[in-house]
Amino acid sequence: MAKIVAVCTSEKKGTKKHDIGEGVLKEDHGLVGDSHACDGNHRQLSLLSVTSINKMRALGVDVGPGDFAENLTVEGEDIVLFQLPIGKQLKVGNDIVLEVTQIGKTCHDRCQIFKQVGTCVMPVEGIFTRIIKGGKVKAGDTISIC
Repeated sequence: MAKIVAVCTSEKKGTKKHDIGEGVLKEDHGLVGDSHACDGNHRQLSLLSVTSINKMRALGVDVGPGDFAENLTVEGEDIVLFQLPIGKQLKVGNDIVLEVTQIGKTCHDRCQIFKQVGTCVMPVEGIFTRIIKGGKVKAGDTISIC
């Protein structure tokens, strides 16, 4: 079963996020306190897998959870995040429900990782969701496809 390995936030857009261990996902808003949270936005929460991070590590980049500005870092081979269809719902822990709204993104300014190695996984393998049902999220929580 897949699980959350990091809950990450940042105070400013365009910066790496740091792992806070746990947080509150607010329905139709985002991770409380995160610079990317926005009422009604379709990109309320971002997720990236450890497998994606490991692809960058294999290129010699020293990266970890939050370095790609993702809110939730996910580990587990049973969910390939970037292969989920738009509209698919995910359950986090016992109560939280997320809906996939976007796969990947367009980077307007190349991040430091891209500048260093000429590629980055977040624009291709990161996903965005809206929060259907919120609640408390923490590292170790399970995540599954509804």
